[in-house]
Amino acid sequence: MPVSSSQVALARSFNRDYTRRIGLLQRSVLDSPYSLTQARVLYEIAHRRGVAATELAQELHLDPGYLSRVLKRLTADRLLVQRATASDARRRHLQLTPTGRQCFAQLNRKSQQQIAQMLSQLDEPRLHAALDAMQAILAAFNAGPAASDVLRSHRAGDLGWVVARHGELYFHEYGFDQRFEALVARVVADFITNFDPQRERCWIAERDGQRLGCIFLVAKNRTTAKLRLLLVDPAARGCGLGGRLVGECIEFARAARYRRLELWTQKNLAAARHLYLRAGFKKISQELHDRFGPQLVGETWSLELGSVAPI
Repeated sequence: MPVSSSQVALARSFNRDYTRRIGLLQRSVLDSPYSLTQARVLYEIAHRRGVAATELAQELHLDPGYLSRVLKRLTADRLLVQRATASDARRRHLQLTPTGRQCFAQLNRKSQQQIAQMLSQLDEPRLHAALDAMQAILAAFNAGPAASDVLRSHRAGDLGWVVARHGELYFHEYGFDQRFEALVARVVADFITNFDPQRERCWIAERDGQRLGCIFLVAKNRTTAKLRLLLVDPAARGCGLGGRLVGECIEFARAARYRRLELWTQKNLAAARHLYLRAGFKKISQELHDRFGPQLVGETWSLELGSVAPI
């Protein structure tokens, strides 16, 4: 998809900040005599028994000539031995020496201490928000296309997950207290108690058996439905899943002959508000409240779906 200059600038700003924080701009890493690439090669060899130089070059996207020089340095320092295989003398397996294992253990310990110290500066909500964001970045760049995510109707166990996951994520990311989780539980309980499958629906997003998101459509009255409980797990963010969930909800509302679709959200939920704007919703009112702990600005949004079709 097209990427704007502001999006590129944000990604570059993140890269500059993170590389500075973990010391990648220094000549060597973790107070050692080795560069980042040399330390990474030690890591790969330590964790992959019998790996070959050609495999490392391909998987780390390293120029073979450059990797050869790195391996020569590590071999000269007696951290590494290269042994030809019996089946192919040209193919050499890489193995750490006892000195190499000791060196790697020191680097690994220092790296863990460095990251632990960096994360310990965050309070609990910011810590979990940062970790979830890291997980989301990994998922976005390593996941398959969003179409591989299955959207299905609810079944046993799903609604308990909806309540628990809302409570966890909104506490860690926004500081919402347990009153928010209680609200979600009431919405879910009312949905099941009054469920009309012709006019109401719950969608659960799933990938390889793992729940990744949800959205509900419930009746307010004959002409108006409410979009409720949109959630996209950090592991699935950035893949278009939120837009798919909102789109499914809108199409179902039209098919069920509703005239209007409403929702209630919070001003600080920027990602969700962006989805609603893109789908054509308009904010119609707002209110200050502290129902979940921090002071919030609650917003009501509406999407006109057209006249009710004859039944």
